[in-house]
Order: sequence, then structure tokens, then C-alpha cells
Amino acid sequence: QVQLVESGGGLVQAGGSLRLSCAASGSISSINIMGWYRQAPGSARELVARITSAGRTTYADSVTGRFTISRDNAKNTVFLQMNSLRPEDTAVYYCNIDFLSSLGPRLNSWGQGTQVTVSS
Repeated sequence: QVQLVESGGGLVQAGGSLRLSCAASGSISSINIMGWYRQAPGSARELVARITSAGRTTYADSVTGRFTISRDNAKNTVFLQMNSLRPEDTAVYYCNIDFLSSLGPRLNSWGQGTQVTVSS
């Protein structure tokens, strides 16, 4: 059993900043990839950013230069620093991990989502 607890969402004006956090716990041996996805109403879920255990990062074109993903491997936690927020960033943001469970299998798990709303 794995739990992902997200925090940091909320309402912010355009141009503002928010920092999302996601802490993973449970039957985890190691985490390969940690990432953030988002889903706006009526749209498909899309990748925002992800980071490997070695620190290699990938960003969606729409957030490059504004968002920064980082992780604390000792605490199994991933962060998303979001600056210069725009109304089009409004969505539910989901944490995702690709990990090796304590029992051996490689698995994938999602958080419950946190709402980010950017007002114009």
C-alpha cells in the first residue's frame, strides 16, 4: 500500500506563485520517476514536469521557464515551484510516482489531486 499526500494548491492571482508538495509513503523500496500532471475541466490529463532519481528533468513546453520540479530522495517528496502563473494553468494537479515496491514489482501510483486556480 502506497500513499501520496499532496499539498500547496489554492487560489492565486495571475503572475503569482505557488509551491506544490507530494510526499510518498508506504511499501516503497525506491522511486524512479516522480512527476506532476494536471487536468483542466474538459481536457485530458497532461504531463507538467517529471524528475528522475538522478535529477534529470522534463517539462511541458507551456511551463518551461516558469515551473521548477525538484525532489528530496531521503523524504520521498517531490516539489513543483510554479511562478508567473497564468489563468490557463488552472487545473487539478496530480502527483505521480514510478517506483519499486518493497515486494519487488515496479508500480505506478497517483495522488488524489490538488486544485490550482489562477484568477486574471
